[in-house]
Amino acid sequence: MSDAPLRLRFAPSPTGFFHVGGARTALYNWVLAKRLGGTFVLRIEDTDEARNSPEWTQGIIDALAWLEISADDPAFEGPYFQSRHRDAHIAAARKLFDTGQAYYCDLTSEQIAERAKASGVQGYDGSSRDRGLGPGPGHVLRFRVPDGETIVEDLVRGRVEFNNDTIEDFVLLRSNGSPMFLLANVVDDMDEKINLVIRAEEHLPNTPKQQLLWDALGEPPPQWAHVPVLVNEQRKKLSKRRDKVALEQYRDEGYVMGAMRNYLMTLGWAPAGDQEIVAWSQIEGEFTLDAVNRSPAFFDLKKLAAFNGEYIRMMSREEFAHAARPFVDAWFAANPQATMNESWLATMLPLLQTRIVTLAEVPAQIDFLFIGDPVIDDDSWAKAMKDPAPQVLADVISAYAQTPWNADALKDTLDAVGQTYGLKLGKTQAPIRVAVTGQRVGPPLFEPLELLGRDETIRRLQAAATRIASTR
Repeated sequence: MSDAPLRLRFAPSPTGFFHVGGARTALYNWVLAKRLGGTFVLRIEDTDEARNSPEWTQGIIDALAWLEISADDPAFEGPYFQSRHRDAHIAAARKLFDTGQAYYCDLTSEQIAERAKASGVQGYDGSSRDRGLGPGPGHVLRFRVPDGETIVEDLVRGRVEFNNDTIEDFVLLRSNGSPMFLLANVVDDMDEKINLVIRAEEHLPNTPKQQLLWDALGEPPPQWAHVPVLVNEQRKKLSKRRDKVALEQYRDEGYVMGAMRNYLMTLGWAPAGDQEIVAWSQIEGEFTLDAVNRSPAFFDLKKLAAFNGEYIRMMSREEFAHAARPFVDAWFAANPQATMNESWLATMLPLLQTRIVTLAEVPAQIDFLFIGDPVIDDDSWAKAMKDPAPQVLADVISAYAQTPWNADALKDTLDAVGQTYGLKLGKTQAPIRVAVTGQRVGPPLFEPLELLGRDETIRRLQAAATRIASTR
């Protein structure tokens, strides 16, 4: 690292949901900026007018804020918008033309393809280099790639050598005069004094071109760090067309910020010791680029779920109730026939904390308390109501009419009924649980029965008994 203040950037394009790979890259940048006293610059690369939208831009800002990367922190700078720097991009292109490091070309893509077919050499052959063309309709500005090789010193991948013969003279300005991404990216990094670029490995092929532009414009290039791409269980690069990659989707499904942030940081890197689930302060204190693995990182949904469950269990009761509340409120908003009971909710939430993987599971675990009759699917009914379920239901209805109405007594009574049929408590619970809750699995059974009360519990049990009788 140089003695200049560390300046890193995260430069997403607002063309869709926020990719988990982008989130991992943003976190890598953020952690180093925080730990080393640097600056994290957010730049929105919004020059693709056909695909950009204000909603996607706001989505990026909101997703970063969810990860606790926001303008509220003094390490954060921006957002800057690439589209507002078009004049600087064009000025840099003109400088390269004026110094002979770029030239105009009027060949169409069809002509280039014909020449490549005739010569047997793929791509543009540099044939306009010495034609002396100037700007004009249909003319693009191309960079004159010098002879030799370009060496990229990468903090993750080491020394990477590129033979310049394999790099065709790439376009800087389109035929309509608009700047290409490579040029805009370099000029913006210069203007924002970026001196460390951390990004995904897929951008490595562009790096020699960008480094050549830095050299041609008379500025030392930043240090580069290309981190491994994320892959699915088939070891294919995560794709939004095939995989669940939107950070917003995980957030909306009840994955908690701490779990997601911790998990993403371990994709290509690991904290010291045997534990991957560690305090954020440890991650900030230990993360270094030289410890990042070069191999593709497997985005394991099962492992993410395990992280999430652990983080939920680490919450205090108050934190869990606060985190679960938006999901509960959303369920009630979608089910206006249901009636909220705050006391019941407060009783049930602690019982769920050790049993769920995501916060979005909470409403489905307790909805039976707030509606008149549970919905019981055919499969759950068939599996729960096998013999001796009808006899168990009848005996429980009779016993519960006399049982003191508290969770311990209800449990003991049901256990005693089950013993008369040689059943363990788990088996005895099955028809009772399905009849009352509509679910084969869920929270502990007896606390909800206590909340529902004797009359409502027995009413639901009798409804199940009647349904059984009607099918026999």
